[in-house]
Amino acid sequence: MGLLYGIFIDPFVQMGQAPDLLVQTLWEGLVGGVLYALIALGFVLIFKASGVFNFAQGIMVVFAALTLVGLHDKGVPAYVALVLTIVVMFLLAYGVERVMLRPLVNQPDIILFMATFGLTYFLIGFGELVFGGDPKVMPTEDLYLPKGPITIHALGGIIGIQKLDIAAAIIASIMVAGLAVFFSRTRIGRALRAVADSHEAALSVGISLEQIWVIVWFAAGLVALVTGIFWGARSDVSFALEVIALKALPVLILGGFTSVPGAIVGGLIIGVGEKLAEFYWGPLIGGGTDSWFAYVIALIFLLFRPQGLFGEKIIERV
Repeated sequence: MGLLYGIFIDPFVQMGQAPDLLVQTLWEGLVGGVLYALIALGFVLIFKASGVFNFAQGIMVVFAALTLVGLHDKGVPAYVALVLTIVVMFLLAYGVERVMLRPLVNQPDIILFMATFGLTYFLIGFGELVFGGDPKVMPTEDLYLPKGPITIHALGGIIGIQKLDIAAAIIASIMVAGLAVFFSRTRIGRALRAVADSHEAALSVGISLEQIWVIVWFAAGLVALVTGIFWGARSDVSFALEVIALKALPVLILGGFTSVPGAIVGGLIIGVGEKLAEFYWGPLIGGGTDSWFAYVIALIFLLFRPQGLFGEKIIERV
């Protein structure tokens, strides 16, 4: 009975006794959740446009951040390096369309999926060759990203909020909202959905697969760049960021692989739930909850709602 109380009841008692710590934990989870949602949106963008899961999206986050930091370390001013990184992500999108996607039009989805594995390891090797494998520091001051805490005296205690987290939440939210409008309201967004439904049908009505794929991979590259900047500012820029980027997989399982709102809701669930579990339940079960909590939640959803919260319902016809 004592063990049961300690694991299931005591954390809720702590939440009530220290509401200021609860609010701070919820805020940190919210920021992490918004950034997870942003990573997930990169996957959703490409999946909606091609019907293929892009396994390379995680390493694209790392590659974009490394490109920015690497150029800055070579003496390029931060904002010039940012513009050059955007150009690099466009060239990457163009190269992926020309070399990988165009020869594989109308091939089974599993072939395109395996091609993204090859792209992943190419970017890892190329990134290590050009920028090295050592962790690097994101030039937050040169990018004029705010640093330092804001302290709020409330709920009987002090709540500390990082200015960088506020900027990350605002910018990520704007990008998420912009992409949602882009998909639902613009001509290109409708063309993306048509391409995802059928390559042949899209071609028959004059939609250019080449242009659509370059646009969508470039958009996913911009999402990866923004994500890499803020995750890199919160920690070092290194290939270890790919592990964080792969947290988008549980987000996609929760929200659905084709849903922009699902990516948002799934990201917030994972981000907030992960922080609550880490802060309140982690010490009781030996720590390390941040490494497996998201995947356990995803496994539960796979068992009971495999299409996710906002995904299309799976109907089997016999």
